[in-house]
Amino acid sequence: MVSEAARALAARCEARANSLARKLSREVFDGVPGYAQLPADVKDLEIAATVRHGVRLFLRGVASPPADPDGYRLFGDRSARRAEEGVPLHLLLRTYALGVHGLWQVIRDEAAPQEAGAVAELVDLLLRAQAEVVGLVTERYLEEREALASERASEGTRLVHRLLDGGLGTEDVRHAGMDLSGPLLVLALGAGPSAPAGGPVGHRRRLRGLRTALRRVPGAGASGLLAGEPEGGDLIGRAVVPGCDGAPPGLAPLLSEGYGAPLYVASVTAPDPAGVPEAARTAEEIVRIARAGGLPAGRVYGLEDVLLEFHLSRPGPGSDSIAGLLDPVGHRPELLATLRCHLELGLERRATAAALGVHPNTVDKRLARLTVLTGLDLSSPRGTALALAAQLLRETRRPAGGG
Repeated sequence: MVSEAARALAARCEARANSLARKLSREVFDGVPGYAQLPADVKDLEIAATVRHGVRLFLRGVASPPADPDGYRLFGDRSARRAEEGVPLHLLLRTYALGVHGLWQVIRDEAAPQEAGAVAELVDLLLRAQAEVVGLVTERYLEEREALASERASEGTRLVHRLLDGGLGTEDVRHAGMDLSGPLLVLALGAGPSAPAGGPVGHRRRLRGLRTALRRVPGAGASGLLAGEPEGGDLIGRAVVPGCDGAPPGLAPLLSEGYGAPLYVASVTAPDPAGVPEAARTAEEIVRIARAGGLPAGRVYGLEDVLLEFHLSRPGPGSDSIAGLLDPVGHRPELLATLRCHLELGLERRATAAALGVHPNTVDKRLARLTVLTGLDLSSPRGTALALAAQLLRETRRPAGGG
């Protein structure tokens, strides 16, 4: 309950609302860094009007409660507008703090010595109101900034998707303010074998961490794209980094840390926007080949790192027949795993045995069985080449009807 003395004091203070608004908007707020650079109409009209509204809302609410339940809405609306205009949040909050201090000075100056109790009562109410207003202003400001950032990100994502797909024209680039005049680094990203589980929620969290890491790549902040794909696919996403003629040092560790597990990162440079779609397709194939070939994750791979494998895995008239050479052992995962490991380790039986955790004689028996079932003789150069091509084609080919 507000005392009659506090109501009377609040009623007397209301007469000074206009002069307080002028003083704050033209003098006091000038000491806040950045305030002087605001447009004159913002300072003299909107900010001054907001001060008058706030002072009267508080004092009238004290003098004749209840206060207007929608009175705080103006603070939220003005806060959202300032966020849209790019006014820093610290500037906004400082003006509200100074406004509260200015109103306190009016109450203090207007009060008679015998009204100390009424002053304390009004200050208590003022501080409570300040907490409500600051909370509302901050919440609306951050909501608006988040909405604006999301809108810009969505627009940027759409544009870079079109760039990757070959549908981005010169006018689109000029309208978006993107500088694509130099080379463009095109990345494809794939999860390594130790990618953590966690379901769809965990997958989205990892993608969010990856997007944050991508923004730290030099040049990627405004135009980089991470396009998430369904969990379980070979590819996590793609990225385009303008003005970059090669993967910067530390790229794979940076992105792997953001994702939370080692990533395969394939890097291909496109000389201009027209070359981006083909570079993206090549980068995607490099990731698939690196995964299928058992190369370690947590590294950046270029075409030169997988030249032979890239060539052997190209689809052609005989690719289905070559991939089909391993069909007889398709139901024998231990034979396929042994073949893969043996090829990765340069046909070293002891190294293969150690990697698989079996005896070397077990490796010999498995390879012999594979030869019987498939006809692939790993003791000959031709048989080894066919086995490598069959393994790559089998593990990198897309399902029928795939993209």
